[in-house]
Amino acid sequence: MASLPPVSVAFLLFPNVTQLDLTGPAQVLSRLGNVTLDLVWRSRDPVMTDAGFAIQPTATFAEVTRADILCVPGGFGINDVIADDAAMDWIQRIAADATWITSVCTGSLVLGAAGLLRGYRAGCHWGQREMLSLFGAEPVDQRIVVDRNRVTGGGVTAGIDFALKLMALIRGETFAKAVQLSLEYDPAPPFDAGSPAKAGPELVETYRRRVAQLAPTRDDDLRALAIRRGFS
Repeated sequence: MASLPPVSVAFLLFPNVTQLDLTGPAQVLSRLGNVTLDLVWRSRDPVMTDAGFAIQPTATFAEVTRADILCVPGGFGINDVIADDAAMDWIQRIAADATWITSVCTGSLVLGAAGLLRGYRAGCHWGQREMLSLFGAEPVDQRIVVDRNRVTGGGVTAGIDFALKLMALIRGETFAKAVQLSLEYDPAPPFDAGSPAKAGPELVETYRRRVAQLAPTRDDDLRALAIRRGFS
């Protein structure tokens, strides 16, 4: 492993992040070999996730000034991130020199708001995928979307698939397959309801009602933030 070229990974960690968007790919990418992986926020104070438990950042914005891989997870906290000048400035600074600019779930909306997806194809959680067009990106209905050095994953659990694909791009397919085996990543869900097409309109509507209760102004706020960030 020591002979492998070094790779540094910086995940944005923020309040109300969907923890599996972060921890799924972080677990996979931690096995890149000769890797440094940081969870970055404005301070090292614990950050509360959407799962009701906190995650400890490993570094601050001031401490991480470059990374080979930038990854932004999603969650209900993304609008607050987009409104946060310090967070957005850090994302843009890291992206300027990063080899790979990546996201999971609605984290692609943060990349878009930072001006990093103009003219790129990108994925997102299906519930907000079309909002990518606010930022000049082309929404794509795929679990993993690779467009040049932008790699974006679909919703939540897609972060594991995303990370394995990114690993294959960096270390080769055989290496990624060995990591997949080590993680026993052989999904066999008890229900075939993991996409709108498979779940059907009734379950889709149930999901939309729940989101409307949890975050009734989410999309309207995002549209306003897009205007604030210079997108018309």
